[in-house]
Amino acid sequence: MGEAVEEEPDYRFTLANERTFLAWVRTALALVAGGVAVWQYLPDMGWPVLRSGIGIALVVLGTVLAGLSHHRWRVTQRAMRLGQPLPAGPQVPLVAVGVSVVAVAVLVLVVVGR
Repeated sequence: MGEAVEEEPDYRFTLANERTFLAWVRTALALVAGGVAVWQYLPDMGWPVLRSGIGIALVVLGTVLAGLSHHRWRVTQRAMRLGQPLPAGPQVPLVAVGVSVVAVAVLVLVVVGR
């Protein structure tokens, strides 16, 4: 079987891929900003370690997501050029699990901090 030949994809698909990348970057930026806000501005509710952990987790989640979003953009663009199926990425489960874990930690902070 021969090697796949690269072709320039329809510009609409390239632009859609770019918009998806930018959406992931905005989500990552929001997570980082939320982490900084929690870390710096959330009142001490008796559990400073948990508050710091939530802030750090959000910043780390946002940082990882930003890096993964660039990788996802690259491999998706490559797959479109080669006419291959679009690859699945870890971003959706990462965000779902990460935000769920942070939400449980916030719930514990709010309930225990009363």
